[in-house]
Amino acid sequence: MRVVSGKQFCKLLEARGWQLKRINGSHFIYAKAGVPVRISVPVHGDTSLKRGLQRHLMKLASIEEADL
Repeated sequence: MRVVSGKQFCKLLEARGWQLKRINGSHFIYAKAGVPVRISVPVHGDTSLKRGLQRHLMKLASIEEADL
């Protein structure tokens, strides 16, 4: 799996229709109409997301590995 940074993951979410609702510290909170899930993405500069966290966020947002 290709590892991406928090910034890159935010761009990917926004391209898929997720909207930034608020920023709490370094965490960007996203929501999508019709989806009961909120996604919190840690954005720490260009630091890569950990593999387990990235996999979890991808599952919540219904993003496949091929979409990266």
